[in-house]
Amino acid sequence: MQPSSTGASVATPDALAQPIPKTAAGPRTAAAPATATARQDAAARQDTAAWQRTAARRPAATAEAVAAATADDRHRPGQRAFRRANLALFAAGIATFVLLYSTQGLLPVLSSDLDLTPGQASWTASAATLGLALALLPASALSDRYGRTAVMTASVLAASALALALPFAPDLTTLVVLRVLQGAALAGLPATAMAYLAEEVHPSALASAMGLYVAGNSIGGMGGRLLSGWVAAGFGWRWGLAASAALALLAALAFRLLIPAARHFAPAPVDARALARTVGRHLGNPLLVRLYLLGMLFMAVFGAVYNTVGYRLIAAPFHLPESVAASIFVVYLVGTGTSAAAGRLSGRLGRRGALYVAIGTTAAGLLLSLADSLACVLLGLVLITAGFFAGHATASSAVGRTATEGRAQASALYLIAYYLGNSLGGTVGADAYHSTGWPGAATVGLAAMALAAGVTLYATRRAHTAATLRRAEGLPGGLSAR
Repeated sequence: MQPSSTGASVATPDALAQPIPKTAAGPRTAAAPATATARQDAAARQDTAAWQRTAARRPAATAEAVAAATADDRHRPGQRAFRRANLALFAAGIATFVLLYSTQGLLPVLSSDLDLTPGQASWTASAATLGLALALLPASALSDRYGRTAVMTASVLAASALALALPFAPDLTTLVVLRVLQGAALAGLPATAMAYLAEEVHPSALASAMGLYVAGNSIGGMGGRLLSGWVAAGFGWRWGLAASAALALLAALAFRLLIPAARHFAPAPVDARALARTVGRHLGNPLLVRLYLLGMLFMAVFGAVYNTVGYRLIAAPFHLPESVAASIFVVYLVGTGTSAAAGRLSGRLGRRGALYVAIGTTAAGLLLSLADSLACVLLGLVLITAGFFAGHATASSAVGRTATEGRAQASALYLIAYYLGNSLGGTVGADAYHSTGWPGAATVGLAAMALAAGVTLYATRRAHTAATLRRAEGLPGGLSAR
């Protein structure tokens, strides 16, 4: 699932951007030493020459592109192109997340039809998020070279084509391999969509455009689970996957027909060394690493719970029909409001305060879900979902504020950790459910939240220590919101 959070989305790639050096040519004062002035002039000439060598490797900008950039003719509300871009990205979000989570709503049916354990069946869900996580950074780099619309179009159409093959998979191995490939193909959307909007939509309308894209993610994530689960309950898992593929293909075609051509994209060469250096710097930042771990741990809970809750509801003591059990994904809507509230919560309590609330809410939901009461299980799922979205929204939004360079790569690393957490938590949680029932899956979630609390507590203590040292040294500054 791609939560409405999709706070979790990749920003405009800037790690490889190489702006023209600006050299101030103001009047020199008589007090300025001649040698210092000479050194400044020499450094400016070297900077300009370096930029010229880099620019020579890029395609020359046309006069039309320069004029368009100068006039700032990016899409604004009320324009036909703005509406088309919004609807196109909304459709792309639906297609992406219908496909990404198409098997999660039919895991019990897969287990019954193919004689699989919950852990084995969960690989059909975990494989897609694993493939997506591994392909995010390469997809981001390809979009810098070949264009946003080209990568997004290839991504969503390739993933839809693979979806058409899924219903014909003869066994689990084939199904899992196809899902890995499908996840890798889907990586081009989350790695590129936000960059496209940032380049083509006027800043005054960017928030609303991104909000609609995230809404498409949310509707697609819920709709994919519901549609495949409902159809599978009546006609089998192959028809469930076929229904998801048909919906995704229609959304993909709508995206291709609606998306306006990019007018502000400038191709850049893929510099693998520069990308590696940027990634290395991010992984060397302790705060970013903690945020990546938090995203992974919150998503591990979500994967563990939603990969197994269907099994819980169709088994004793509830014995719900499979179609009713599949409807549990409506709870996903709780995340829409929670993600928006997370920003206000962070404003009042600070980032760590919001994280403590999210961890506590998720843990309370896991404990409540242990009761053999349908009302308690449903309320527990609401709390788990609310806590997850609050934690994810808080951590993902902090990544963009923390990274001072290479924000696209910083966000991509967060998404990699996030989807790896889904794959890991979903598989381990399903194995635990197979061994000990729902208490096993809940224990996996509680362990993840205990680790998240430890990471947050460590950050709190570091901040208190730093603040104490600053006060002892008579320096300004109190407790950091980090």
